Amino acid sequence: MRTYKYRLYPTRKQQETLQWTLDRTRELYNAALQERRDTWAIIKHHPNFYDEEWRKQAIKDHGRSCYGQINQLPEVKEVRDEYNDIYSQVLQETLKRVDKAYKAFFRRVQNGEKAGYPRYQGRDRYHSFCYPQSGFSLEGNRLVLSKIGHLKIKVHRPVQGTIKTCTIKREGDCWYVCFSGEIEASQEKHTPYTDEAVGIDLGLCHFVALSTGDIIENPRFFRQAEKKITGMQQELARKKRGSKRRKKTVKRLSKAYRKVRNQRQDFLHQWSRCLVNTYETIVFEDLAPSKMSKAPKPKQEKETGASLPNGASKKAGLNTSILDAGWSTFMNLCEYKAACAGVVQVKKVDPYKTSQVCSGCLHEGPHKDLSERVHTCENCGLVLDRDINAAMNILAVWNGLNLRPTPKTTKKKTQARTEPSEDAPLRSPRL
Repeated sequence: MRTYKYRLYPTRKQQETLQWTLDRTRELYNAALQERRDTWAIIKHHPNFYDEEWRKQAIKDHGRSCYGQINQLPEVKEVRDEYNDIYSQVLQETLKRVDKAYKAFFRRVQNGEKAGYPRYQGRDRYHSFCYPQSGFSLEGNRLVLSKIGHLKIKVHRPVQGTIKTCTIKREGDCWYVCFSGEIEASQEKHTPYTDEAVGIDLGLCHFVALSTGDIIENPRFFRQAEKKITGMQQELARKKRGSKRRKKTVKRLSKAYRKVRNQRQDFLHQWSRCLVNTYETIVFEDLAPSKMSKAPKPKQEKETGASLPNGASKKAGLNTSILDAGWSTFMNLCEYKAACAGVVQVKKVDPYKTSQVCSGCLHEGPHKDLSERVHTCENCGLVLDRDINAAMNILAVWNGLNLRPTPKTTKKKTQARTEPSEDAPLRSPRL
């Protein structure tokens, strides 16, 4: 599966139509969600609630399942005439989105994760609607949408494969179309320039350090725009809610955030493509950036319950830098590009002690803080950049090196035999 995203240039009237369609689908989403909540509130107080078969049948009889709500769309159109001006499959896909949100909620509950019950979608949270099967076509530089019309589109690269779905998305004042379709694996396969493996260490001082000695510097797009964004946020806080000036500031702020996101995405796409085209095996550390960027837990005194310093202010700056680097996105881009190439593989290894052990003699020296950027081995005298040393260790771990200490095995105490055997008769103990 592959998704292609293109910029749309609708006229003013077409923008109003797209926004009107987006608002109607959002209303339908919220109404379907409310309907499911009301039905669940009635069923869960019934005496037969714990009977699974009765519960499923009750939901089906009330028509509040996914397809039950879809079957009620003709009745909705009789009451609300404006829904006749929206393509039917767009409305059906909106109801399926509600069902998908509930399934994801129950999955998180079963896995013991943070549940996050499906919530109502406001204007600033609902940004897209979808043509799942038909009702759209691409004709040159025009996108034809049922019940909307012909929209100008910038096709900056050809669409490969068979298009399955068409999603219209709003980002600020801009409109985009996302085509999702299937591509044959033979169309994407290519051979990298070398058949070598490379270890990669992700960092903040340097974005990427390779085991070959090359370094990719960290652009820090958000840090560069942080002063400007902070000024806009302060300006927004001074504006009166509902005023036109506040709305203009919100648009400027969203545009600034969108520019940072696009810069970061473009940077990650280019370097992930470069690595996949160059190496046959790419080895990363098995990191969890979402856990690394969590806020520290609060500390309290046991006696008084007063709050104690927990380093949250320092950790906040580190978390911002981790999120600005985009480690997870970079690894995901490398993985899917490698999967499309077919002959390239992306591996992840245990990150234990990769920054502390010397890549030359495997000697573990004293612990190095993040402020120490140069690795100096006290055993063999190797002097190397800290991140390059870690990248070489990452590649060595993939080749079979184990940096974790072997667990100590306790020998079992042997018990003396108390019965004679034919091979070794029992001897009498010495007095």
